[in-house]
Amino acid sequence: MDGAGGTAPSMRDFVGYADRPPSLRWPGGAGLAVNFVLNYEEGAEYSVDDGDGRSETALIEIAQPRVPVGERDLASESMYEYGSRVGFWRLHRMFRERDLPLTVFAAALALERNPQVAAAVRESGWDVACHGRRWIEHYLIDEATERRDIAEAYDSVARTTGRPPEGWYCRYSRSPRTRRLLVEHGGFAYDSDAYNDEIPYWTEVSGRPHLVVPYSLVTNDAKFLQGGWVTGRDYGEFLIESFDTLLADSRHAPRMMSVGLHPRVVGHPGRASGLALFLDHVARSQGAWVARRGEIAAHWRAAMPHRRPAERAVS
Repeated sequence: MDGAGGTAPSMRDFVGYADRPPSLRWPGGAGLAVNFVLNYEEGAEYSVDDGDGRSETALIEIAQPRVPVGERDLASESMYEYGSRVGFWRLHRMFRERDLPLTVFAAALALERNPQVAAAVRESGWDVACHGRRWIEHYLIDEATERRDIAEAYDSVARTTGRPPEGWYCRYSRSPRTRRLLVEHGGFAYDSDAYNDEIPYWTEVSGRPHLVVPYSLVTNDAKFLQGGWVTGRDYGEFLIESFDTLLADSRHAPRMMSVGLHPRVVGHPGRASGLALFLDHVARSQGAWVARRGEIAAHWRAAMPHRRPAERAVS
């Protein structure tokens, strides 16, 4: 048997940067990079109309859906429609008024079904990462289907937004194949299917370097629907406390803060008020770089190019 105590070595990386973080600074000498992510999924979720045999039950305003499986849940559909009809435009206005950049994790079909939202994303200058062709779990589909969905999502987002997506993010978790299929496709600069660090890192997939820009569910507005917050002020204060701690930490090592948003969640007024508190706090602070996710990936690639293990050992 291999490993200490007779335990076989794991393929997982439990170490990361450990006590030797890189000395990188973000543009302008900033220690902290802040990235806002708008998850646009409305119209790509599970739907009886789309032949799924059920309606979506995740990230809606009730904990226990009441409509039997197999029948259309018109309430669930309506809650999703709020995100595309109202919530998106509230968030669009908030970020445009403050001239703040945003990254859109876009489910391709959702943009296809709302040309007005696609046009707003196209005209905003926000960057886009693919969030699947539809908002479904990639770990539940087979390899051929996943390969096809990745290619179709990429082409669709490029068509609706007028520019190719830079990154990729699955619904919740990638499959064991996803990263290999992304590298095989060749069109993605990074993926965000990881929650295990506060800065980007390189990995090797099929012998090729691949950049991971980790995401976070800790500062994600989905927690409103999971009992994490009730008021917008609680949410805003939690984001402020997270930001302030990361900003202090960034004096010693680079840090990144991902803030995940959903139009049908934080797009409601009582929650958007908490987001506004945080946006204004960030604007008053010094030492943070508010950036698109693609900009973070590009800066990391330039400042911290991939090196193979042998090269790292020599340096």
